[in-house]
Amino acid sequence: MNTILAQKRDPAAKAKQLRRLGIVPCVIYGAGLKESLSVQIDQRAARQLQRTKRNGSKVNIQVDGKTYPTLIKDLEYDSMNDEIVHVSFQVLAEGKKFNSVADIVLINKEKVTGVLEQMQMQVPHAAEPEYLLDTVTVNLENMPIGTTITIGDIPEFQSDKVELQADAGNIVLRISEKKRADVRTEQ
Repeated sequence: MNTILAQKRDPAAKAKQLRRLGIVPCVIYGAGLKESLSVQIDQRAARQLQRTKRNGSKVNIQVDGKTYPTLIKDLEYDSMNDEIVHVSFQVLAEGKKFNSVADIVLINKEKVTGVLEQMQMQVPHAAEPEYLLDTVTVNLENMPIGTTITIGDIPEFQSDKVELQADAGNIVLRISEKKRADVRTEQ
């Protein structure tokens, strides 16, 4: 698990002011804390987090020498100004289930001979910290036309350690035959 260095945030500092200085305001919250921690991280660290992690990813946050195992709950990005606005982290505790989402990543899309339709991009689930999923990979190589994959077909979601918060019968993807345009000429 990656570790991000953070500093406690001055309560008098305005978020807009911090962002101008290249600092991203963040919050660490959860049942394991007496109160939420207002922290800040460097914009470079936040961009690295955005490139390598996603909502639902686990990351350690180190503040004043103490390390908090957390889950990225929300990374707010402003595309107009190309800046990360705020990051929310939830503290994880051993033996307790947490809600998260797993992104579905499809590989070998170019090898699909039919028309690929992906209906489900993320799967909500709950699990203890060591069993939380941030991504699930589905390999499409050698998948024939007519294939339909549901959430329940994905091995990671068949574990008794992961509690689905979506119907296992929900369709994740379907591969159908390419339709040819029927061109008729009138005579």
